[in-house]
Amino acid sequence: MPDTSRRTPFADWLGGNAVSLKHLDPDAPLDDLEPLRAIVGDVRVVAIGENSHFITEFAQLRERILRFLVERCGFTTLAFEYGFSEGFALDAWARGEGGDGDLRDHLAGSIPVGVDGPLRYLRRHNATATTPVRFTGIDVPAAGGSLLPALEPVADYLRKVDPETLPVAEEAIRIAASFAGSSAASAAPAWTRLPAAEQDALSAALSRLLVRFRAVEALYLSRGEQRDYDVALRRLEAASHADYGFRVMAKLYAGTGMTADTSARDSFMAGSVLWHLERSAPGTRVVLVAHNAHIQREPVFFDGHLTGYPMGHYLRRALGDDYLALGLTSVAGHTADMRLDEEAAFGFAVDNTPLQPPEQGSVEAGFHDAGLGLGLADLRRARQELPAGPDRTRIQSAYLHTPVLDAFSAMISTPISTVADL
Repeated sequence: MPDTSRRTPFADWLGGNAVSLKHLDPDAPLDDLEPLRAIVGDVRVVAIGENSHFITEFAQLRERILRFLVERCGFTTLAFEYGFSEGFALDAWARGEGGDGDLRDHLAGSIPVGVDGPLRYLRRHNATATTPVRFTGIDVPAAGGSLLPALEPVADYLRKVDPETLPVAEEAIRIAASFAGSSAASAAPAWTRLPAAEQDALSAALSRLLVRFRAVEALYLSRGEQRDYDVALRRLEAASHADYGFRVMAKLYAGTGMTADTSARDSFMAGSVLWHLERSAPGTRVVLVAHNAHIQREPVFFDGHLTGYPMGHYLRRALGDDYLALGLTSVAGHTADMRLDEEAAFGFAVDNTPLQPPEQGSVEAGFHDAGLGLGLADLRRARQELPAGPDRTRIQSAYLHTPVLDAFSAMISTPISTVADL
């Protein structure tokens, strides 16, 4: 029942303006999502978040919203918090290449962040679509766990256009293979155990490759195609950003991290979205799927310290009102807290953690007190009509303190969240 004794102006606003949704099932009719059409308008990029990975309800909602945006609003690309380099094979599969069962092989060893359901939808949709929906990865390779998915294709490219430089790439691959893992959580501790000379040699090799790629672009284009050059350079940038990330994590663990140093990964992801947009057909519209902490537009603070600028910050600067951030959150249930554990499959264990009642001042408290259940709110209207809004939102079992009405364009809250079987 709604708690009328503590209702805030935001909860009252939600009670009169938010829209109740009917379905979580990805295959259910889409009519209840029609109010989302007015919120989306004609923006080019709609980001769909989640306050925690590995949540069943968020995966269901993202797939439903993807269906709605593709089938009713004409969106043509799905960009996912997944490796830029690895995404090309998934795009080919989504457009019909190979057998249905090949997806399991493509995703083997990847963190199960819910990309399989949307990909299966795209493959079914594309089988009869006049214009197929593309899939693009935007992240550093292997969630920061290994440089190899990016560097090995770079080496293949160099064999064709610049065999003189191939030994530099092979040296980077040798070092990267010595600590490769399935995520940054598993690879970063192994990287810290490398001799400092090996760490520095890897960074130096990547720097040499980047400088040469940019300096001799004309030479490479005389020996190959523009598209192949562009992809190889972006893969190299992905590896370089991931390498930077290992140094960031080491300093964070040591308590010597620099202000906002975690921004590098989000900056790369935003750049990948823009990279794909710049090389796509006119009229391309993108559904972007990532964690709430990546899609939000405001800087990320923990315990009062600026830890980084999220992907949404960069996309808002680049796209302005053509970028819309739709957060997903929950009032009650359970969440997936990730605990570092080198012995676990991905370098972390997932704890099925009960959610405490929403904190006062949170967006979740507003949805709870308004008694909405499964509800959608256009936060841009709230920002115009209210003097102030919520100052925090859930991130796993904790809270991210941020001006919610500025950080997100819209929010969907579920009454319950449950941790998926991994």
